Amino acid sequence: MIDLHARLTPWLKAPAWCIALSGGLDSTVLLHVLTSLSRKHPLPPIRALHIHHGLQAAADAWPAHCQRLCDDLGVELQIIRVKVAACASIEQGAREARYAAFADALSPGEVLFTGQHREDQAETLLFRLLRGSGLRGLGAMPGQRPLGQGVLVRPLLDVPRRDVQAYADTHGLGWIEDPSNSDTHYSRNYLRHQVFPALLPRWPQAAQSLARSAQHLGEAQGLLDEVACEDLARAATPCGFDWLALASLDLEVLRGLSPARQRNALQYWLAQRTRLPDTRHWAGWESLRDAAPDGRPMWGLTDGELHRSNERIWWLAGDWLKACAGQQVWPDPVRSLELGHNGSVTLSGTLPQGPLHIAYRQGGERLSTSGRGQRDLKRLLNELQVPQFVRSRLPLLYCGDRLLAVANLPGLSQGDWQLHWCVPTSAQGLR
Repeated sequence: MIDLHARLTPWLKAPAWCIALSGGLDSTVLLHVLTSLSRKHPLPPIRALHIHHGLQAAADAWPAHCQRLCDDLGVELQIIRVKVAACASIEQGAREARYAAFADALSPGEVLFTGQHREDQAETLLFRLLRGSGLRGLGAMPGQRPLGQGVLVRPLLDVPRRDVQAYADTHGLGWIEDPSNSDTHYSRNYLRHQVFPALLPRWPQAAQSLARSAQHLGEAQGLLDEVACEDLARAATPCGFDWLALASLDLEVLRGLSPARQRNALQYWLAQRTRLPDTRHWAGWESLRDAAPDGRPMWGLTDGELHRSNERIWWLAGDWLKACAGQQVWPDPVRSLELGHNGSVTLSGTLPQGPLHIAYRQGGERLSTSGRGQRDLKRLLNELQVPQFVRSRLPLLYCGDRLLAVANLPGLSQGDWQLHWCVPTSAQGLR
């Protein structure tokens, strides 16, 4: 008997429940449990999501199996085909593609339930221990976490595999046996089929103990997250360029922390934006932090880059890392002008006469300023402390060879007009 009603109470008002249905034992049991509950209690609408990775021929028959199962239970099924990116680990690539698809499929407030159980939790902890993961990784799988516009919930994490199997046997359920699950070439399968059977005769409660340790580690990480939030709140000082809409931190505040607290704060901050670097790559943070004041250091990470300028660190991703379109004619300055991967610009005030175009710094630009005559643009940007990484993308308004205005810097305009820049996005979409 698997009774989940009490632990699902926090999500009873969600607009919908989604079940990640692979067709295997765990997800089949979870779907059956939830649909059975829906006949006894008022629950949100339930639908199932099946991800087809296309990695093996046997998988082509699984959508049809899942469809028959859902038809029998009166549940809507959505089949999503994904392409797994080529990478060192097929398991990791498949997981990333799967969860990206789940995130895209969730509407605001919806809940995605997945079928991982206690042994899965224990295997995850052991796997990450062997990889040398830090505390954040050793917390293993959380019972819930944000996903896309909704939330991911794992209601079976404290349920042993034997109970899942017993439920399936009692209710006569059929499920798919993935041939790859017996291939011990994959690390998780090796742990499941070789390591755990060797542990159980000596430590029968190994899975339960490891799962409990993962919970303790997760609680410890929670405390470190609270410390990180306090440190980040102090480092989130005004940057002076709110129109950039970029996440940034005060480097002086971070330097005042111990190295361990620096890493803890940055791990929390970066985890919302990118996959975290392993221990070897944290030297990139030290190089960026300790670079000479006139340097332009950058730390490249999986999903973006950390730049340093004006004693702050800035997170850049998305269009910020793509090349600008270059010089563009502005045929109708009454309307906004799209700048490729560099956002868009608009003009306000008394519009300048003549053919206009947008260009970018090449070096040597000069601008006439009120009461100061012709000034070198580089010097003006230095005076205003415009971050270095912005300067090459800063739109410049020209009429012929004459520089008329610099975007978003009201003091750098030669007339009664202002050039407004809607900056590119720095979002990744996964975190």
